[in-house]
Amino acid sequence: MRNAFADEITKLGMADPRVVLLSGDIGNKLFDKFKQHNEERFFNCGVAEANMMGVAAGMALSGQRPVIYTITPFTTTRCYEQIRVDACYHNAPVIIVGTGSGLSYAELGPTHHSCEDLAIMRVLPNLTVLAPADEVELRLCLRAALELDGPTYMRIGKKGEPVNHSTPPAFAIGRAITVRDGTDACLISTGTVLAVATGAADILAAQGIRARVESFHTVKPLDQDTLSEVFERFAVVGVVEEHSRIGGLGGAVAEWLAARGGARGRLVSFGTSDEFMPEIGSQHYARARYGLTAKNIAGKLADVLHHSGL
Repeated sequence: MRNAFADEITKLGMADPRVVLLSGDIGNKLFDKFKQHNEERFFNCGVAEANMMGVAAGMALSGQRPVIYTITPFTTTRCYEQIRVDACYHNAPVIIVGTGSGLSYAELGPTHHSCEDLAIMRVLPNLTVLAPADEVELRLCLRAALELDGPTYMRIGKKGEPVNHSTPPAFAIGRAITVRDGTDACLISTGTVLAVATGAADILAAQGIRARVESFHTVKPLDQDTLSEVFERFAVVGVVEEHSRIGGLGGAVAEWLAARGGARGRLVSFGTSDEFMPEIGSQHYARARYGLTAKNIAGKLADVLHHSGL
């Protein structure tokens, strides 16, 4: 995904002279093409993320369209006050990109994990929160974010993520994408675990259970129309995210359900536990440790359907 980001931001920078790219001491070679065309609009701000956020907010308030890029924990938790006060309080159109989100950097330990970012970012006023599933959604999200008048946070993967869309789907911020239709259950996915959700749907299909799959590339604003439809239509709705089960998309859906009341569907949440992962391993290992596998998700949804008498 990071290669797709570099390619897309280069295209956008060539088309729009307001686009400025700020990096937190990573991705220098990644952005060689951007610098070839727009060297005066690329700034390596070093290991000074709080300062980078303030610089970006100032640029945004001066008419430019700054895009910040660095590893997710360092563009969120490390400079949270500056995001809140400099960008969100002033409703400054800064695009904050966190790469290697979730457990993408599982082998580097908890300092590089980001299983809290959706929770802490979606609570900030004025901030749009995006989590594209693949490079196709990433490009669509980035273009749409540049059209917004306020700040945006976008978490992306690292590299090697599968492409889920053969062609660009119809897209709008705040509107989910139906990846697969179904009649028996629904899986709502956000971010790079979409392929896991579709894999779970494949396993369920082999058992005679047709599961609808939705890609919620937007965590805030929440697509309430789609939520209303699926919770009225399906008895079981699973939310899949590479993020803590506390406060992420699952938390947002639970809040919506509690406020709405009377929904038919039961919410089942799949995510990481309330802990720092003590082991070091690959992203595949880390996902398996937290049950973020197609087999586990399919098994739990099938069990819930069975015990519901459906």
